[in-house]
Amino acid sequence: MGQLDRMYLGNLDARRDWGHARDFVEAQWLMLQQDEPEDYVIATGVQHSVRDFVSCAANEIGISVDWVGSGAEEHGVVAAAPAESAVRPGQRIVSIDSRYLRPAEVETLLGDSSKAHRKLGWFPRTEFDALVREMMQADLNIAQRNELVSNAGFRSLNRNE
Repeated sequence: MGQLDRMYLGNLDARRDWGHARDFVEAQWLMLQQDEPEDYVIATGVQHSVRDFVSCAANEIGISVDWVGSGAEEHGVVAAAPAESAVRPGQRIVSIDSRYLRPAEVETLLGDSSKAHRKLGWFPRTEFDALVREMMQADLNIAQRNELVSNAGFRSLNRNE
């Protein structure tokens, strides 16, 4: 919506086991129903990179991203976007900022929740694409609200400042 010209991120190669809080809270509730306390790993068992997350999020609003360069110089540029979009093909919309690189980065995080499957009957229900879709819709709603507030002559809180 043109509220930011670009997003700055750290390690695009970091691979994470992205899961929905709704699923994890269900697992917590199931743990609390047990007669004896035990430790469980709650995870989806599926990994995606930060780059995957950004590409999926952009796709949700009709933008395709090309990744150019490598390492600290890698950046995302708009490959295609809807005509009504605030971005244009060739525009850089993602850059690496060293402030967001973790000094002790864990390159890959992946959980094995087989014990929770076996003992609790718990399985994650929300797939990665649905998680990203829900997050993008929530952020888009906030951006649209901020646009309405701004167009009415008021200042909205900018979470990105």
